[in-house]
Amino acid sequence: MLYLNAEHFAKAADCGELMGAIERAFELEQSGSYSMPHRIHLERQGNTLLYMPCFLDSVFGTKVLSLFPDNPGRGLPVISGLVLLNNAETGLPLAIIDGAAVTAYRTAAVSGLGIRYTAKLDSRAVGLIGAGAQGFYQVLFAGEARELEKALIFDRDQAKAEAVGKRIEKELPHLTVNIAGTVEELLEETDLVITATPATSPVLPDQKELLRNKSYVSIGSYKPEMRELPEALYALLDQVLIDTEHGLEESGDLITPLEKGWISKDMIIPFGQYIKGNPAPRKDGETSLYKTVGMALFDLTVAESIYHKALQQGLGIKLD
Repeated sequence: MLYLNAEHFAKAADCGELMGAIERAFELEQSGSYSMPHRIHLERQGNTLLYMPCFLDSVFGTKVLSLFPDNPGRGLPVISGLVLLNNAETGLPLAIIDGAAVTAYRTAAVSGLGIRYTAKLDSRAVGLIGAGAQGFYQVLFAGEARELEKALIFDRDQAKAEAVGKRIEKELPHLTVNIAGTVEELLEETDLVITATPATSPVLPDQKELLRNKSYVSIGSYKPEMRELPEALYALLDQVLIDTEHGLEESGDLITPLEKGWISKDMIIPFGQYIKGNPAPRKDGETSLYKTVGMALFDLTVAESIYHKALQQGLGIKLD
């Protein structure tokens, strides 16, 4: 059995390959070639435990993830956990992989694939709202999906925005990275916007003219009380793309608009179904929204991809 920590994972990770693993996950979802129960979601005193099993023909796996919002005050990460990868024929464990690394890369790969299919081909500037654990990876994969020239970052904590900005500049030196003073400033200079916050009220202004003619990827709202997106955005849409059906029960950015009639159920299109039709990228004048909450199938295809890559490169620690 192989143990892969975050450093091993990063060495094995290739943005294009991981986006390919996510595209394979969508193909498996559309064909039904997998088994996956709803993820178990437990909360206690503001902390969250996620338990996410999934079976494929080649492997099966389980991700156990904890989200402890107060950890930064303790000098600890918000997200921690492990992924256990098993051989589907024998059931024997193949690998234990850092769960936070799997989550960071697979979430950003899901977003990156969304950008590949929904953003304008000539998109050159990305705006990131929320400089938390996901921020760096979101811009990294956005840069794989489009030939970006500029990134604007906004966070209520400017120090966090600056830290993410410096990390992006180091990894993507061709990008001009600016810290936006306001969300409005960010919107004025970008046509590709990623929201990655734990907000319970919208982080975007409720103004159609500022929101129009952009591609949005929303990753932050994974609970019913969480919302990142304002009513005005939904009025600009003719469809809402979602990565998984259980988002309709989990995300406030889907639950609230449906309950209030801002969107109708027939406007919601599963992303796997959408890309199966080989759609053209967004045209000028159109506004798009891709809402992702994630699922175990993504974790499993990414973990399997990284496991084989690590074996090829001789990465990891062998355990008896």
